[in-house]
Amino acid sequence: MMNGTNTAVRTKHCLLVCTACASVWKDGKREGKSGGQQFMEDLLKLAQDWEFSEKFDIREVECMSACSHSCAVSFAAAGKYTYLFGDLPANEPESVEAVLECASQYYAKPDGLLPWAERPQALKKGVLAKIPPLGN
Repeated sequence: MMNGTNTAVRTKHCLLVCTACASVWKDGKREGKSGGQQFMEDLLKLAQDWEFSEKFDIREVECMSACSHSCAVSFAAAGKYTYLFGDLPANEPESVEAVLECASQYYAKPDGLLPWAERPQALKKGVLAKIPPLGN
């Protein structure tokens, strides 16, 4: 503990995946597996051998309200910028690989800033939001 804050909680990073993305709806109900659910499954499988798997809490989120930009993922950590990326194809392994590569870059940046030129190609054009860290 440091200043009453658990340092493990402070340093843990989150990779959030919208599991409602790319859903097929019929009569107001989701049918089958959504693209976001498939993206999450593929991400979890690939993350098993990822060097930063212990540094990130990979969580599914029911909806990130980025429906017109499926699939959506977000990186967040205390004291860092939060990013929301969209337009990631659900069934392309390159998209999942790019997310983990970019998450590794995010982890390495003290402020979380991800310059456009350094991001993997799949995440260069899909930024939906860059939210500054909350002040202390």
